[in-house]
Amino acid sequence: MFKSQQPAVDIPDGDLTSVVLGAVDELGDQAALIDGPSGRTLSYLQLREQVNKMARGLDLRGFKKGDVMAVFIPNMPEYGVIFLGVAAVGGINTTVNSLYSTADLIHQFNDSGAKFLVTIAAFLDRAIPAAKECGIEEVFILGDLQGDDQGTTPFSVLLDNDGNAPEVEIDPKHDLVALPYSSGTTGLSKGVMLTHENLIANMVLSCEMNVTLPTDRLIGVLPFFHIYGMVLILNLAVYKGVTLVSMPRFDLEQFLQIVQDYKITTLGLVPPLVLALAKHPLVDNYDLSSVRIIGSGAAPLGLELEQTCASRLGCEIYQGYGLTETAGACHVNTSPVPPEKQGAVGLVLPNTLSKIIDTETGAELGCNEKGEVLVKGPHVMVGYLNNDEATHGCIDEDGWFHTGDVGYADEDGFFYIVDRVKELIKYKGYQVAPAELEALLVSHAAIADAAVIPSPDEEAGEIPKAFVVLNEEISAEEIMQFVADEVAPHKKIRKLEIVDEIPKSASGKILRRVLVERERESLADSG
Repeated sequence: MFKSQQPAVDIPDGDLTSVVLGAVDELGDQAALIDGPSGRTLSYLQLREQVNKMARGLDLRGFKKGDVMAVFIPNMPEYGVIFLGVAAVGGINTTVNSLYSTADLIHQFNDSGAKFLVTIAAFLDRAIPAAKECGIEEVFILGDLQGDDQGTTPFSVLLDNDGNAPEVEIDPKHDLVALPYSSGTTGLSKGVMLTHENLIANMVLSCEMNVTLPTDRLIGVLPFFHIYGMVLILNLAVYKGVTLVSMPRFDLEQFLQIVQDYKITTLGLVPPLVLALAKHPLVDNYDLSSVRIIGSGAAPLGLELEQTCASRLGCEIYQGYGLTETAGACHVNTSPVPPEKQGAVGLVLPNTLSKIIDTETGAELGCNEKGEVLVKGPHVMVGYLNNDEATHGCIDEDGWFHTGDVGYADEDGFFYIVDRVKELIKYKGYQVAPAELEALLVSHAAIADAAVIPSPDEEAGEIPKAFVVLNEEISAEEIMQFVADEVAPHKKIRKLEIVDEIPKSASGKILRRVLVERERESLADSG
């Protein structure tokens, strides 16, 4: 069993809004949230004022403790106002993926029991049919509302009051504040029940691993509906009293321009963005010298890619590991990362325990033995909403959360994540981790991006198949030989397809199931 080498940390005993806005009086007119493309700014005092008005506006409209607000908007300063305003009245934020279809929305609205919805005009074609289907009581629209006749309410109406927020008694340990939906590896997405304490604990404990300076400027390019953006970027930036510049959607040129113009110091990224910074020629056109540190999470990042990006930008880079179910991070590397620990996701957070078990037998494993990663701590979710079976399937009777991820810890307690339990390729009984092969593939100068999946095979059971996006001309045979020279025989790539892009989720995870389904269909057609 592994625990932090740091002493236990006192977790503030309060509701999320009070803790996050705790330093507003000292921060005053400092910029809290800035909309990157337009420059629209909310100071800390303005943010608190709008949060209070939001809480009062919700209360006046009958939105009470335990009610659910569906938040279906891109990254913008109002995200902070809405999230903290809902939290202040004891409400629950169910944050919604901006890419969701109407069918996806119907599932989340129904499952979460959403009472109100806040969205933008551009999303109405998907939002309105879903809201009607699910009996949502009121739909609030941010932004310009010209010509809207669909029975929606301008968001500004919610803030049109004296800001005399109601006093609500909140039990941080038991009252929910966030209900993000985890895609999981099978079936419909599941609502992850997170309390005020879960989010506060994750923010506070994550802060212990790396120093945030009062002068830091963060960029909010990862979606705030995802746990990483929600807890470790949006809420954490406000809690730490720094300035957060948000982007409504990712565009590489705009991202580089914002980093340059706003002199961003800290980038919270996912591997596809680290890959772009490491390899894309556009990067040379911008001055990114303000960047002092990059944190990467949400999916494994190969050692070589980590080093290439750090050296190109001349900054520190560290990895962290976590899940929606752990309210953000559970392991974080410390910066500067010791050279021999590059590629690790780091040490377990303070106040948190972690261990590795055998994926077949459940037996506890020792150092440098690969198995499933388990976590226990104050940030682990209560469970899945309306799904006791799934909850009991991943939180055992001793309170250990089974992550479904394969990893190992070295003798110094540094963790390394190899892959998902369910995504391991079984080649003639050997386990092959796709992420390991993906990291090797993208280390090749000719390869811009890659994904590896199991392809059914009569003799071997499954064989590793790679999909690659090229930077320059190279043959499939040359790539397969490059991999074969670097890995054990059972890990060799045995099939390879050159593609235009790798399908990915909004949080940067490779959508392997999309490629697996495509492969099955192709084999069925050829068979």
